[in-house]
Amino acid sequence: MAKTKLTKSAVEAAQPQAQAIELRDTLVPGFLCKITPAGRKVFMLQYRTNAGERRKPALGLFGELTVEQARSLAQEWLAQVRRGGDPAADKAAARKAPTVKELCEKFMEDHSKQRNKPSTQAGYQKCIKRNIVPLLGRMKVQDVKRPDVATAMKKMAHKPADANRTFSVMRKMFNLAEVWGYRPDGTNPCRHVPMYPNGKATHLISDEEMGKLFRYLDYLETDGLGQDHAILPLAIRLQFEFAGRRSEIVTLQWDWVDLENRRVVWPDSKTGGMSKPLSEEAYRLLSTAPRQDGCPHVFPSPNHPGQHMTTGEYYSGWTRILKRSGVTHVGTHGIRHRSATDIANSGISVKVGMALTAHKTVAMFMRYVHTEDKPVREAAELVANRRKTVIAGRTATAESAATA
Repeated sequence: MAKTKLTKSAVEAAQPQAQAIELRDTLVPGFLCKITPAGRKVFMLQYRTNAGERRKPALGLFGELTVEQARSLAQEWLAQVRRGGDPAADKAAARKAPTVKELCEKFMEDHSKQRNKPSTQAGYQKCIKRNIVPLLGRMKVQDVKRPDVATAMKKMAHKPADANRTFSVMRKMFNLAEVWGYRPDGTNPCRHVPMYPNGKATHLISDEEMGKLFRYLDYLETDGLGQDHAILPLAIRLQFEFAGRRSEIVTLQWDWVDLENRRVVWPDSKTGGMSKPLSEEAYRLLSTAPRQDGCPHVFPSPNHPGQHMTTGEYYSGWTRILKRSGVTHVGTHGIRHRSATDIANSGISVKVGMALTAHKTVAMFMRYVHTEDKPVREAAELVANRRKTVIAGRTATAESAATA
């Protein structure tokens, strides 16, 4: 075990022997370069932990690290040892730490499969496969920092909606990484990384447009069924009645409809099992709706016998009906926005409104509620009139005091 000041020339000059040899540095205690019989030159650090355990971990290969870099690393590790640390054990633990790809697999297997419906799982898996694994998959979970997440979001800037969905999945996974002990508490790297702003606000179907739309639905049901499939008006009317999601309407089955108790139960909606009462109008619509023999679906597909109407078929029909009725285009989600707004403006409590729309949080429910112009104008007039009354009262009091 020759002792010398380790330099580039000294390490380069060292030749492999039949047995491994070590060149020990005279500047940093325990710092050495091991030359194997195969000719590999490995920088190492020999030390004892505070508990007296011997350690001799590799720092890196000569060529990948310079002598100066290896010596500096050795000094950093010795400083950790003096503080009671064990850098060799930390390095071994880091090697065993899961990658982000492995975290994704655990998230799906141990979390999502136990709690989410298949369609939600498929959405998560899509984000993982298309975005998270390609961008961060090889990194260790504990090494992911806020700039890494911000960089990933920047690389998805051309598809902001997809980026935001992916970000939501990442945030969930890194929260669970803390629960599973892969990261210290409070270190979620998604914190303070901004999401992309939502696109244009969903158009609120106005009162005038509601009139146009429902007059056209009446026309379709009486005289114009040749222009569109007969079940489209029924689907649209029921989506308004249930304040439902498009997926909940097209998948509706007769077995879920309890006309006697005036209730519909969806066993597997976006938010899990869901039950909604039938309004008088919903009851009328469903009790008089035509049924296709042997088909369990309330809305059978016009193109795929035995299956329910697809979301694409429904959306296409909705788009045609909007155009023919002269209503501004909006996705079928516009029905849900209009329904939520009507619920909020009906004076019922937010809690009851959330039960009708099946929103799980107040914040999400309020995202669907639009402030209509007419009630705002009326409120402004009420405030102005109250202000006038207050001012008039104060003025009269002041004049009385002045003449007293």
